[in-house]
Parts: sequence; C-alpha cells; structure tokens
Amino acid sequence: MNDSAWFALRLSLQVSLVATALMLVCGVILAYLLARKSFRGRELVDMFLTLPLVLPPTVTGYYLIVLFGRNGWLGGVLYRLTGWSIMFTWYAAVLASFIVAIPLLIKTARAAIESVDKSIISAAYALGLSELQTAVFIVLPLAKKGIIAGVVLAFARAVGEFGATLMIAGNIPGKTSTMPLAIYACVSNGEWYKANIMVLSLTLMSGSAVYIANRLSKSKN
Repeated sequence: MNDSAWFALRLSLQVSLVATALMLVCGVILAYLLARKSFRGRELVDMFLTLPLVLPPTVTGYYLIVLFGRNGWLGGVLYRLTGWSIMFTWYAAVLASFIVAIPLLIKTARAAIESVDKSIISAAYALGLSELQTAVFIVLPLAKKGIIAGVVLAFARAVGEFGATLMIAGNIPGKTSTMPLAIYACVSNGEWYKANIMVLSLTLMSGSAVYIANRLSKSKN
C-alpha cells in the first residue's frame, strides 16, 4: 500500500478508537437508563437511539448536516461564535461513526444489564449500597461480557462507516479519507490492486471484531 492507503488505515483506526471511547461512556449510561429506569416514553427514546442502525447512512448523514452544518441548528451557532465548523474535518468522521455505531452498543449493553439477576440487585440495596454503587460495583461488572461485546461490535461498525462519513466529512485525500472512502475512490479510479489490499485488511479487522464479540457473548461471567 502507498502513503495514501496507509493514511486511510491510520485515520480509520484513529476515528474508530475515538468514536468507540465516546460510545463506551455515553452508550453504557444510556443502556443502563433504558434497562433499569422506567419512565414515560422509554421505548420511544430507544426507538430514536436505534434509528441510525436502520436508516440508510445517507439519511443519517443528511440529518447530521442539518444539525451540524455551517447553517445547521447547532453547527450554525458554533460557526457564528467561533468561526469553526466540524464539516469536512476528521472530527466529522468521528461524529458520523459515533452516531451510526452507538445503537449496537446500546442494544447489546441493555440486554446484558437486563439479564443481571434482580435478586442480587435487591440484596445490594438491602446491604445499604446506593444505586450508583450498585450500578458500578454490581450491575456493570456482572454485565461486562455483554458490554465488551457491544463495544467490539460498535468499533467494527465504526471502522466500516461510509455513507454518513461521506456526507458530513467528505472524501478529502490526506485529510478525511478513511478506509471505506479510500476503497470507493480506488474502485472509481480503477485501482483494483490497491482496493483489493484495503478490502482484505478491512475484512480481517471486521471479521476479527465479530469473532471476538461472538466469543464474549457465549462465554460465562
């Protein structure tokens, strides 16, 4: 692979790792709230959080432009205040990967948290532990296998993100060109050998992530 291909690989890993770190924090909190809290509109919130998983990536990308573009609801305010826009930067690729992949983490982590024996949670409360202490020291450790599996799946999805990234970050060589975007460019230009190498690399990375997630989901706590 030449320098542009190595850059695409490094950028994909950089974007995916940052997005996964953000997903780990936000996704686990959201999964816990959905699993352990009863509130009006809970399933509506779950539906809203799941939408990026089922919508076409270009539709998700369009919504991100509406929200974070220079004239967007949030992006417009940021641009007027700072003169900076997230559009067509690697941060935009992180945002796209985060939004598209976090439903996988939320769904998997929620199922793992809901599977924790409620009698253990009740015993923790009876012993005087607060809800926060019970969550941190009891619930999350018991659900860790499912949470880790969700993190791995979300990372794999972030690595392979294409449509929303193209919409909000563009495909700028040496700046925002991730592996999926670089593969698309190579195929468009007829550079089949380079495309084959990158496709194989991406397939190995994603396949390894799915294998690890499957092993974790089947193993016992």
